[in-house]
Amino acid sequence: MQALSTVQPGEIYEIKWMFGIPEILDFLRLHHVQEGHRIQVIQKSAGGLIVGTDGIRLALSNDIADRIQV
Repeated sequence: MQALSTVQPGEIYEIKWMFGIPEILDFLRLHHVQEGHRIQVIQKSAGGLIVGTDGIRLALSNDIADRIQV
């Protein structure tokens, strides 16, 4: 497993586990970013990344992406 913030853009990954503030985890789960789902890393930048799943695109900071293991 590795942190989502360290993966290569363009690849598809399955989320193994996540941890963090419950409100943020609820928001992510509401947008189909949760354990067992597959997400694609669309773009990475110095401060974060853009991921896509089920037609939804989200921008995540590296702080949040560090707490998502794939």
